[in-house]
Amino acid sequence: METLLESIHSPADLKRLNYAQMAELAEEIRAFLIQTLSKTGGHLGPNLGVVELTLALHTVFNTPEDKLLFDVSHQAYVHKILTGRLDRMETIRQPGGLNGFMLRTESAHDCYGAGHAGTALSAALGMAVARDLAGGTENVIAVAGDGAFTNGISFEALNNIAGQTRRMIIVLNDNEWSIDRNVGAIARYFHRIVTNEHYKNLHDSARRIVQKLGGKTALEVVRRAEEAAKSMLWPSILFEEFGLEYFGPIDGHNLPLLVESFRFLKAADHPVLLHVLTQKGRGFQPALDGQKKFHGLGPYDPETGETKPAGQLTYAEVFANTLVELANHDEHIVAITAAMPNGTGLDLFRPHHPKRYFDVGIAEEHAVVFAAGMATRGYRPFCAIYSTFLQRAFDPIVHDVCLQKLPVVFCMDRAGLSGDDGPTHHGVFDISYLRGIPEIVLMAPKDEDELADMMKTAVELPGPSAIRYPRGVGTGVERKAEPQAIPVGKAEVLEDGSDVAILGLGPMITLARELAERLERDGYSAAVINPRFVKPLDTEMLGEYSRRVAAFVTFEDHVKMGGFGLAVIEALEEMGSAVPVVRIGWPDHFIEHGKVNDLRAKYGLTVEAAQAQVLPLLARRQRATLVAD
Repeated sequence: METLLESIHSPADLKRLNYAQMAELAEEIRAFLIQTLSKTGGHLGPNLGVVELTLALHTVFNTPEDKLLFDVSHQAYVHKILTGRLDRMETIRQPGGLNGFMLRTESAHDCYGAGHAGTALSAALGMAVARDLAGGTENVIAVAGDGAFTNGISFEALNNIAGQTRRMIIVLNDNEWSIDRNVGAIARYFHRIVTNEHYKNLHDSARRIVQKLGGKTALEVVRRAEEAAKSMLWPSILFEEFGLEYFGPIDGHNLPLLVESFRFLKAADHPVLLHVLTQKGRGFQPALDGQKKFHGLGPYDPETGETKPAGQLTYAEVFANTLVELANHDEHIVAITAAMPNGTGLDLFRPHHPKRYFDVGIAEEHAVVFAAGMATRGYRPFCAIYSTFLQRAFDPIVHDVCLQKLPVVFCMDRAGLSGDDGPTHHGVFDISYLRGIPEIVLMAPKDEDELADMMKTAVELPGPSAIRYPRGVGTGVERKAEPQAIPVGKAEVLEDGSDVAILGLGPMITLARELAERLERDGYSAAVINPRFVKPLDTEMLGEYSRRVAAFVTFEDHVKMGGFGLAVIEALEEMGSAVPVVRIGWPDHFIEHGKVNDLRAKYGLTVEAAQAQVLPLLARRQRATLVAD
């Protein structure tokens, strides 16, 4: 017998269901997500929390004509299920399968692609204004979590909405979490709205919903609307100062209330905001107990929620443990994260030095300027932000840190391909956007022991520095008892050679070693070099090898455009060397999601590809030598 879930092929099928059937469907969706994601991994907690909300949205609105945006969009799995992609959900985040975020090329129902927080309100306003200019009638709805409101872009959009469009709906999905528990004044403000027991007067906007709905549902709205901050007359004053009419907060798991609220708001002739309260991980106890873990994870046991232990330490864990050790001996070391204490490892630092740990929320620009301010007062901030998210803070890096030569250390986790998360999360642009900035020192460790050494080096530098390292576990190398500073701008020659010099940046040194072994078997003498520094480059080493090798090979987990290999070419050109450079890196387009090794094979980031390109260069010199003899 066909289940309700199997009968839903498009949002049109949803509209024929009554509330009892929709409640049954919600439970079927949760069970399906728990079982399916246990095999593929993914963002389980966020999606379990928005099941009823997404059902209500698709019951009232008509995508793709109406435009539905999810901020970040990691919570759009239910949306994908309801818009004809149920039969492909087992492929989510798998090679060639569904993307883990909304993707415009995947479905007409995905009107806007995303992967970073804080973009939904601005994008939705752009769509609403475009509709107004074109004389359209479609609805534009932006769903943003409470964590997204710590992001400056969200407030820049709020500042413009009322002045630029008359029709737009914002849904504030309040679950108190983004990845970790939300922090700061905005989070406290939302909490006061929800929990204050002293406010007993009903806000006018909430009263209009009550009058519209009536009965028992009205009593629910009354109960949830009886809140206010101590120093504020209305709980909605923040949003109404921006010109938005505020409604709520309401129960984000009450389907009839949600549907009737959206039907009412659909007719509004001015921008409105509906505040809904949801429970991240609802319906799966392990996800409720482990909010951070189940935000996004790999395969797990669908009964217990248990995952396989990683075994050896991750780069993030080594980073955090090393920072604890360094901070134990230096009271000026502080740690800063932008809402990613778990992902960056700083949740391991926090218990040891709670007064020197700062989570600023999803606010990367502020994190960098905040770090700059601390640095002016003699502190040594370690600013731990994923490579892909640090892009958002480019101007503060240039203007506030490097221009002033301040000793801020940027620790860029997830440098290189981020695999299953796809193009919004791949950290393959940081060399390009950092190496052109004066004053900065840019490093990449070959293993976790060298990561600790580079952190020690950064502490001793007089100015700014950045360290890029990959996602996941390290190589398992044994670490020294104490990290040692590295001479700035000096590469490490692991194997000497006279025919070819192979430079493997960071963990790509593994491919450099393998290529050297293959070339040695072919009778060539190969040098293996760990560059360690992208900036400053070891030009002395490059000059020495340029006088004796037939070619250089560079491996990097980064785009070739503006990357490490290009830096080597530029350095050789400046010293007048014509030795060719074979560059192995990512091509000039966005790389899809998939398994890292599969993607490397597809795009030629392999030993075989490097060997095929360098052998003709070596054979050419061999022939020239024979002719000369």
